[in-house]
Amino acid sequence: MSTRDVLKRWAGKPGSAGTPPRLSRRSWALDAAITLVLAVNTVLGDLNRSYVEVQAGPDSAVPPPVRIPPLPAVPHPVTAVEHSLPPAEPWELAVAVLTALPLVLRRRYPLAAYWAVMGATLLLHRGAVASDATTVTFASGLIAAYSAAVYGPHRKAVAGSLLAGAVLYATFPLVPEVDKGLVPVLVLLPVALAAHGIHIWRQRAQTLQAEQRAALRRAVDQERSRIARELHDVVTHNVSMMTIQAGAARKVLDTAPDQAREAMLAVEAAGRSAMTELRHVMGLLTMTSDGADPAAGADLAPQPGLNRLPELAERVRDSGVPVELTVRGGPAELAAGVDLAAYRVVQEALTNTVKHAADASVSVLVEYAPGELRVDVTDSGGRPRPPGPGGGRGLVGLRERLALYGGTLHAGRCPGGGFRVRAVIPVEGS
Repeated sequence: MSTRDVLKRWAGKPGSAGTPPRLSRRSWALDAAITLVLAVNTVLGDLNRSYVEVQAGPDSAVPPPVRIPPLPAVPHPVTAVEHSLPPAEPWELAVAVLTALPLVLRRRYPLAAYWAVMGATLLLHRGAVASDATTVTFASGLIAAYSAAVYGPHRKAVAGSLLAGAVLYATFPLVPEVDKGLVPVLVLLPVALAAHGIHIWRQRAQTLQAEQRAALRRAVDQERSRIARELHDVVTHNVSMMTIQAGAARKVLDTAPDQAREAMLAVEAAGRSAMTELRHVMGLLTMTSDGADPAAGADLAPQPGLNRLPELAERVRDSGVPVELTVRGGPAELAAGVDLAAYRVVQEALTNTVKHAADASVSVLVEYAPGELRVDVTDSGGRPRPPGPGGGRGLVGLRERLALYGGTLHAGRCPGGGFRVRAVIPVEGS
């Protein structure tokens, strides 16, 4: 995503780019100092109730000074007239403070601070306001408008508010009279504020891009882990069954051809099951949201769940491992992910028993308890088999899978021998 696209997205609707980051103590201190200076100067300026008005008069004469060249002739001699405003009332001084006080929250609530400053400024100018106070309130309004433009998350609301503020300044006497020497300052100040605002927008666009790239990397890593877990569970179990059955068939091929034939049939069934689940996984990987579905023509079986535990137990029994399956409690409606995770726990535990413990028996307990699902797989130990290839990722992958649903997994040796795998998964509405 380009910087232009990010800015368009930010300008169209509120989002993370428009939300100001958590303010530091330094930022709070700076805003508090700005607010204090503006509030004090507004009050002091409003307390100065006298001002001098310079007027031109035709009856005044300015004699040239003695012993110096005469000054150029003045077409209209000037006179100074001093005026005094009525004393400031307490409510005016309180409102003078309110014209700057909202600026302490200008970064956290920029639009609200802007309208609070505008409202207090309008209320203050309903009375007789000294020109010095008008100058300070104008500065407060500029800072409030700048803060709304830079920190406001709702672009359309900010644009409408700034346009309404410009109309108010053009309609009411809110702009102070300034000398010609201050005109360049009033021109350069908005330009500097706009340049700073553009710089901040670019920084936020870059930050948003970095966050999106990081989120994409995390999503890719999580998907890779999910695919690796799924392939491990599918391949390891079925290949282990096929290996055990093929070894048994080889041993009895000459002495018991019927048993060898049954073992080879079990190998064939395990291979078909592995291919079905692999087609399911690969079909999910090739699905796209556009165009024809590459997986539509595949004969995909549904993802396995606890309802297929009897079939799983039967396949393991065919490999020569006695399996006792017990289900307690009334079956509850489980989410597809939870159902699959519970099935994988039993599958992985049975696979480990087949791979590592010869002549062992296994008991599988599935219990639907209030608020949770418990899966307990315990084997009797048996005779250890020679270690085979494998990275030991099975139990690690199960823990990661269960953690997605708030579940836990405990695996370890039993005090009296054997190995136990116990999983607890929270279940809503059970």
